Amino acid sequence: MKHALPARPELGTRDGLAYALFLPPVEPRAGVVICHGAGSAKESHFDFGRAAVAYDMAAVAFDARGHGRSDGRFGPNAIDDVLTMCGLMREYSPRVALRGSSLGGFCAIHGAAADGMADAVVAICPAPEDFLLRGLRSGRLEGFEADREGLEAWLEGVSLTDAIASLAPRTALLLLHARGDEQIPYTISEELFEAAGEPKRLLVLPGGHHRSIQHDLELQAEALRFIERAVEGGRV
Repeated sequence: MKHALPARPELGTRDGLAYALFLPPVEPRAGVVICHGAGSAKESHFDFGRAAVAYDMAAVAFDARGHGRSDGRFGPNAIDDVLTMCGLMREYSPRVALRGSSLGGFCAIHGAAADGMADAVVAICPAPEDFLLRGLRSGRLEGFEADREGLEAWLEGVSLTDAIASLAPRTALLLLHARGDEQIPYTISEELFEAAGEPKRLLVLPGGHHRSIQHDLELQAEALRFIERAVEGGRV
């Protein structure tokens, strides 16, 4: 039996950032900016981009600097780059959400806080700044080109807790974490959830590992339904 090939995204660059844009056949009800983790790339999240299209949403996955085909090194301008992608997404839909995992969860939360207009943010096992600093200094945060000196100074001056507290009430928050995460303890998401204001939701899943939630089809659908409710003003 032959199956149709999945729809190909539109590839492009914006300010030196390589991106893949997924568009539904109808006017998007929302757009999602996808932030990948350290050492990853946009292609790792094409499955979520296609899932978004199935919900009549647009999505853009992009290579953070120092990763994939984007220019430059990953550093203190990372959140400005997320905002650039939010601007790109608003060319297709005024309603924008962000979704990120690990380092991408950190960037998605900070991006939503800096943007101030996002409808929702979905953060999967988000990495707080102290974890990122330890990983950078120990050499465990690898697989990409980094402005190490600038990145270290920047991480010393930011707070994921403060950023997440600033989201309410404009931006709905969904935190997802696996209890079996071997890199970032699930208690991090519990602490962030306590610091956040409403509307918010926390899902801690049994078992799993650091990357298990990202590509779970049921949890992808849960994230998209959460965004859908946030955009439509329903209870999240």
